Formats: sequence, C-alpha cells, structure tokens
Amino acid sequence: MLSSSSTTVKNLLLKKRLCFLLKLVCYVSSVFIFCEFLIYYVVIFQCRWPEVKGGAHMSEKETSASVLRAIILADTHLLGEIKGHWLDKLRREWQMERSFQTALWLLEPDIVFILGDVFDEGKWSLPQAWADDVRRFRKMFKFPASTELVVVVGNHDIGFHYEMTTYKVNRFGKVFNFTSGKLITRKGINFVLVNSVAMEGDGCTLCRTTEAKLVALSHKLNCSQQKPNNSNRRCSDVEKLPASEPILLQHYPLYRKSDAECTGEDSASPEEKNIPFKEKYDVLSQEASQKLIWWFHPRLILSGHTHSACEVLHAGKIPEVSVPSFSWRNRNNPSFIMGSITPTDFSLQKCFLPYESRVFTIYCAAGALLVILILAHFQLLTPPFYFAQRLISKHKAV
Repeated sequence: MLSSSSTTVKNLLLKKRLCFLLKLVCYVSSVFIFCEFLIYYVVIFQCRWPEVKGGAHMSEKETSASVLRAIILADTHLLGEIKGHWLDKLRREWQMERSFQTALWLLEPDIVFILGDVFDEGKWSLPQAWADDVRRFRKMFKFPASTELVVVVGNHDIGFHYEMTTYKVNRFGKVFNFTSGKLITRKGINFVLVNSVAMEGDGCTLCRTTEAKLVALSHKLNCSQQKPNNSNRRCSDVEKLPASEPILLQHYPLYRKSDAECTGEDSASPEEKNIPFKEKYDVLSQEASQKLIWWFHPRLILSGHTHSACEVLHAGKIPEVSVPSFSWRNRNNPSFIMGSITPTDFSLQKCFLPYESRVFTIYCAAGALLVILILAHFQLLTPPFYFAQRLISKHKAV
C-alpha cells in the first residue's frame, strides 16, 4: 500500500516537472520565434507606400498601371571568408534575408534596387570565394517573377579605383547584368545606372569607357526630351526614349563637404557629421559630380556608400537621397526606401527595420523572467506575498 502511494507521488512529481519543462520550452520558443521571425512582420507591416500627386484619386488598378513601386536599399556587405566570423555572418545574413523576404511578401514591389557594396570582400575574392558569396546572395535575396531586381556596383564589389580591374568589373557584370551607362526604362520612367568607382577622371581605360557610354546615353535622353517641333540635326537619327527626366542610381554620393547638414535619426552620429569628406573616396569629385548633373539633368539621385541617411539639394533643385546601410553590422537601425514613381513625379518614404538594441532588450527581459520563473518553481525565490507577511509579523512582535 505504502509502495503504491509512493509510486503515485513520484509519478505526480514527474508529471509536474515535465509540464513545467514543457512550459519553459514553449516560452523560450515563443520569444525566439518572435525576435527572429515575427518581429519583421510586425515592424514592416506598419510601412505604407507613399502617394504621388493625383494618386489618391486613382483606383488600385490605375495605380498599378501608372505608378512604379520601387524598394531601394544599399550596402548589404555580405561578409566573406577573410574577415567574416561564421557567427557574425550567420546572424547578419539571417536578419537581412528575413527583412528582405518579409518586405517582398508584405509590400509587393515592382522593382528592387540595391545601390552597391553587395559584398564586403568582392574586391579581394578569389573565384571560389566569389562563387560562394554569389550563391549566398541569391539565397537571401531571391525574388518572385512579379518583381525585378537591379544591382549597382560599389567599391567593395570591385575595389576602389586603384584596385578596380576589367576582370572584377566583368565578373560583377556577368552575375548582375550590370554595365555602367545602362538605361532601364519601366512604365515610362528612365533609370540610369552609374559605375561611380569609374568616375575617377584620370583617363584610365575603364574610366574612359564608362564616360563614353554615359555621354552617348545622355545624348539620347536629351534628344528624347526635345519638343517635336524643335528640329535638330544631331537628334535626327537618335533612338527616341521616353521623355521622362532620368533618375540616377549609383553607389558614391555626389560631392558634398560633409554630412553636417544631414538630419534624421538614421543620419551620421554628431561626431561623424563634421568630418570632411574626401573626394573620390567618400564622395565623387566636384568635377565628376558636375559632369553627371550637366549630362543628365536628373530629377532625382539615389546613392549609398556612407551607411547613413542624408538628403541634399544640388544646384538648388536636384534632390539626392543617400540610402543608409541595410545591414545591422553597420547600423543599429537599418532601413530601406519605398518609392512611388511616375514619369513626371515621385514620392519617397522610409521603412525602418527592427532596432537591434530593442531585440536585445526583449531577449534580456525574457531571460530575466525565465530565471525568476525557475527560481520560483524550485521555491528558491521568496514570493512577495510571504515576504510582506513576514515583515508585518516582525513589526507586530516588536
């Protein structure tokens, strides 16, 4: 009889322990799933496509036909085999993959632009390492048939000017179908892709080729924007393109002295803002910047490279938006730009991703609660009720 009663008690204790263990596993799993998966849906779900002029009066079908919805991001910096620790690589690539795939699923953009520095070590990568980096990129940034992906070259993909070679440029171009001076036209909107690394202006072979292509393209675009009644012999045999003023997409920003005038929570830190930029390293040279403005008269310039956000006006009327880094390795608060674009207008909106500091805070709070639950379960923690009761009884005794 006593043996049977003892066995029953042991079974009850075992069931209670298993039940408690199951609750802990569910709790830990729930926190992990939220922080590593669901949080991206919660945050990106709050982002909304901006409206262009007249867009509020359009039906969804009319908007889909006339407005191009674009996502613009920059500086993903996929880590390579030389500098990339496996744990850091795993963490950063998971964050970017979840953010990108969630954004595609929730926002359904027509096109995605990545403004260079796709890889961190493309300038050094040997063929095998390059192939591995490309494989990982294609896994992370896979996209449906309804969305187009366009990638611009950056200095970490092919090296700074002194490191840039024809082999590296062609290798990048083969994977991403990129050439400097390439025109992409979607829904009557002209996008010009620029290899800003080759805008050195020193007459190197790649620099001369790049500038020649850009000059030829600017001629086509300028001819296409002329009114039909303006006869111009130089434009008589030129292929006509949509008359929309182009949008420049490049990695380096146009020349500016520093980020001192940049504002916003994702702009450079106060310590960095007043550090002067170095031409041909942090930004394009003044000469190259003037050339691009003079050749194309763009209505918008989108760039990356600095890892921080900035909005500036060139020549008092041409806006440039520097897109901050998409990687948590470079920022606590990465983001991307959502653009609603038509042939005559555009509207941009920033979409922030989960702050890494907040995710870390959630993990710390959840960990502290877990410790309290375990201590309370094993009666190693005095419940507040009993603690208060003891204080009252001691006070009465006195």
